[in-house]
Amino acid sequence: MGTQMVFKRYEIKYLLDRKQKEKIGKAMEPYMALDGYGRSTIRNVYYDTDTYRLIRKSLEKPIYKEKLRVRSYGAAGADDEVFVELKKKYEGVVYKRRIALAERQACEYLSGRCGAPVQTQITQELDYFLEFYETLAPRVFLSYEREAYYTRVPSDFRVTFDENILWRETDLSLQRGVYGESILKPGQTLMEIKTPGGIPLWMVKVLSEEGIRKTTFSKYGNAYETMIKKEKGEKIYA
Repeated sequence: MGTQMVFKRYEIKYLLDRKQKEKIGKAMEPYMALDGYGRSTIRNVYYDTDTYRLIRKSLEKPIYKEKLRVRSYGAAGADDEVFVELKKKYEGVVYKRRIALAERQACEYLSGRCGAPVQTQITQELDYFLEFYETLAPRVFLSYEREAYYTRVPSDFRVTFDENILWRETDLSLQRGVYGESILKPGQTLMEIKTPGGIPLWMVKVLSEEGIRKTTFSKYGNAYETMIKKEKGEKIYA
């Protein structure tokens, strides 16, 4: 099976403590298994305008919002494959389109030093996005340790667990090491349910039993808000 490049789904987020993660992990065992990426360190570079227009709009919780990032599943050299991802959310539904490029080529394309290697519907959308937001450039590096699971029976239902979420606003390259400031509190895990529709009854049951409720959580949004607090000289909660 080839790598998926187009996604349409709901992404529901939950903040878990250690005990809650253990309970959910136990409940998942009969139904889910690690996917092809399994446990990996995901690296992202988020692009934004010089005024951070994209993330500022996103934090206002509009009906429609969008973001652009480059992602790698592990360390990425200049010739290694990375994904240029255009992610949009409209009325709660997430639409993600991406293309695979060598890391060096992705940087050159997004900086305007070269065009898209091929012309497809996805690259046309990316070209329009780059033209519309004229001052796009790398703004934040985000990394995290992820466990990704898929269902044992044919289904697009997926669950991911993200820990050690780190961010920084310098050294913005997927070729660099993983370091930065933590977003989560000690012992916390960010769980995401990714589904085209409903949630299986076994998952609903464990969420209800453990009193786990969905939350709004943006990794890039949290990083940006911390940046603003620092600029204002506000105390940062650790």
